[in-house]
Amino acid sequence: MRIPGVGLLTATALVATVGHIHAFRRARRFASWLGLTPREWSSGGSRHLGAITKQGDVYLRCLLTHGARAVLLMAARAARAGRPLTRLQQWAQTVQRARGHNKATIAVANKLARIIWAVWTRDVEFTATPVRAVAA
Repeated sequence: MRIPGVGLLTATALVATVGHIHAFRRARRFASWLGLTPREWSSGGSRHLGAITKQGDVYLRCLLTHGARAVLLMAARAARAGRPLTRLQQWAQTVQRARGHNKATIAVANKLARIIWAVWTRDVEFTATPVRAVAA
Protein backbone atom coordinates (compact mmCIF):
# COMPACT_ATOMS: atom_id res chain seq x y z
CA MET A 1 0.00 0.00 0.00
CA ARG A 2 3.04 2.31 -0.04
CA ILE A 3 2.89 2.43 -3.84
CA PRO A 4 1.16 5.63 -4.98
CA GLY A 5 -2.29 4.92 -6.38
CA VAL A 6 -2.59 1.60 -4.54
CA GLY A 7 -4.82 1.62 -1.51
CA LEU A 8 -6.50 -0.92 0.70
CA LEU A 9 -9.10 -1.98 -1.90
CA THR A 10 -6.54 -2.47 -4.65
CA ALA A 11 -4.07 -4.30 -2.43
CA THR A 12 -6.61 -6.74 -1.04
CA ALA A 13 -8.20 -7.31 -4.45
CA LEU A 14 -4.79 -8.10 -5.94
CA VAL A 15 -3.90 -10.54 -3.16
CA ALA A 16 -7.30 -12.24 -3.43
CA THR A 17 -7.33 -12.48 -7.23
CA VAL A 18 -3.71 -13.15 -8.14
CA GLY A 19 -2.84 -15.66 -5.47
CA HIS A 20 0.62 -16.73 -6.65
CA ILE A 21 2.52 -13.79 -8.20
CA HIS A 22 5.47 -15.98 -9.17
CA ALA A 23 3.32 -17.55 -11.87
CA PHE A 24 4.13 -14.42 -13.91
CA ARG A 25 7.75 -14.55 -15.07
CA ARG A 26 7.88 -10.92 -16.17
CA ALA A 27 6.16 -7.70 -15.17
CA ARG A 28 4.82 -7.28 -18.71
CA ARG A 29 3.04 -10.62 -18.47
CA PHE A 30 1.39 -9.52 -15.25
CA ALA A 31 0.30 -6.22 -16.82
CA SER A 32 -0.89 -8.13 -19.87
CA TRP A 33 -2.92 -10.49 -17.67
CA LEU A 34 -4.61 -7.42 -16.22
CA GLY A 35 -5.35 -6.11 -19.72
CA LEU A 36 -3.09 -3.06 -19.52
CA THR A 37 -0.73 -3.72 -22.44
CA PRO A 38 -1.20 -3.05 -26.15
CA ARG A 39 -2.26 -5.88 -28.43
CA GLU A 40 0.75 -7.05 -30.39
CA TRP A 41 0.95 -8.59 -33.82
CA SER A 42 4.43 -9.04 -35.11
CA SER A 43 6.02 -10.64 -38.10
CA GLY A 44 9.71 -11.24 -38.60
CA GLY A 45 11.63 -8.19 -37.48
CA SER A 46 8.74 -5.73 -37.40
CA ARG A 47 6.77 -5.22 -34.21
CA HIS A 48 3.28 -3.74 -34.35
CA LEU A 49 1.46 -2.59 -31.23
CA GLY A 50 -2.26 -1.85 -31.28
CA ALA A 51 -4.82 -0.67 -28.77
CA ILE A 52 -5.07 -1.75 -25.13
CA THR A 53 -6.53 -5.24 -25.01
CA LYS A 54 -8.90 -4.93 -22.01
CA GLN A 55 -8.71 -8.73 -21.66
CA GLY A 56 -8.20 -9.12 -17.98
CA ASP A 57 -9.90 -8.75 -14.67
CA VAL A 58 -12.20 -5.76 -15.15
CA TYR A 59 -12.30 -4.92 -11.44
CA LEU A 60 -8.52 -4.90 -10.97
CA ARG A 61 -8.01 -2.91 -14.15
CA CYS A 62 -10.60 -0.39 -12.96
CA LEU A 63 -8.92 -0.05 -9.55
CA LEU A 64 -5.49 0.46 -11.13
CA THR A 65 -6.92 3.00 -13.59
CA HIS A 66 -8.46 5.00 -10.76
CA GLY A 67 -5.18 4.78 -8.86
CA ALA A 68 -3.37 6.09 -11.93
CA ARG A 69 -5.79 9.02 -12.10
CA ALA A 70 -4.95 9.77 -8.48
CA VAL A 71 -1.22 9.72 -9.29
CA LEU A 72 -1.77 12.19 -12.15
CA LEU A 73 -3.91 14.44 -9.96
CA MET A 74 -1.38 14.49 -7.12
CA ALA A 75 1.43 15.20 -9.60
CA ALA A 76 -0.47 18.18 -10.98
CA ARG A 77 -1.22 19.49 -7.49
CA ALA A 78 2.41 19.10 -6.40
CA ALA A 79 3.64 20.90 -9.52
CA ARG A 80 1.21 23.78 -9.00
CA ALA A 81 2.22 24.11 -5.34
CA GLY A 82 5.91 24.10 -6.23
CA ARG A 83 6.63 20.90 -4.27
CA PRO A 84 9.26 18.51 -5.62
CA LEU A 85 7.93 15.67 -7.74
CA THR A 86 8.89 12.01 -7.51
CA ARG A 87 10.32 10.30 -10.56
CA LEU A 88 6.98 8.53 -11.15
CA GLN A 89 5.06 11.81 -10.98
CA GLN A 90 7.48 13.54 -13.33
CA TRP A 91 7.25 10.65 -15.81
CA ALA A 92 3.43 10.70 -15.57
CA GLN A 93 3.30 14.41 -16.31
CA THR A 94 5.65 14.00 -19.28
CA VAL A 95 3.45 11.28 -20.74
CA GLN A 96 0.34 13.35 -20.10
CA ARG A 97 1.77 16.35 -21.96
CA ALA A 98 2.88 14.17 -24.87
CA ARG A 99 -0.11 11.82 -25.23
CA GLY A 100 -3.08 13.33 -23.40
CA HIS A 101 -4.82 12.59 -20.14
CA ASN A 102 -6.59 9.32 -20.97
CA LYS A 103 -3.61 7.60 -22.60
CA ALA A 104 -1.39 8.80 -19.77
CA THR A 105 -3.82 7.29 -17.27
CA ILE A 106 -3.54 3.84 -18.86
CA ALA A 107 0.24 4.19 -19.20
CA VAL A 108 0.52 5.02 -15.49
CA ALA A 109 -1.80 2.10 -14.62
CA ASN A 110 0.49 -0.17 -16.66
CA LYS A 111 3.53 1.17 -14.81
CA LEU A 112 1.77 0.70 -11.47
CA ALA A 113 1.06 -2.94 -12.36
CA ARG A 114 4.73 -3.45 -13.20
CA ILE A 115 5.81 -1.78 -9.95
CA ILE A 116 3.39 -3.98 -8.01
CA TRP A 117 4.85 -7.07 -9.68
CA ALA A 118 8.42 -6.02 -8.85
CA VAL A 119 7.64 -5.16 -5.23
CA TRP A 120 5.60 -8.30 -4.70
CA THR A 121 7.99 -10.79 -6.32
CA ARG A 122 11.12 -9.36 -4.69
CA ASP A 123 9.41 -8.83 -1.32
CA VAL A 124 10.77 -5.30 -0.91
CA GLU A 125 9.16 -2.01 0.07
CA PHE A 126 8.50 0.69 -2.49
CA THR A 127 10.27 3.99 -1.95
CA ALA A 128 9.34 7.01 -4.03
CA THR A 129 12.54 8.51 -5.38
CA PRO A 130 12.53 12.31 -5.61
CA VAL A 131 13.80 13.94 -8.77
CA ARG A 132 17.31 15.26 -8.38
CA ALA A 133 17.76 18.98 -8.73
CA VAL A 134 19.77 19.87 -11.81
CA ALA A 135 22.56 22.35 -11.15
CA ALA A 136 22.38 25.28 -13.53
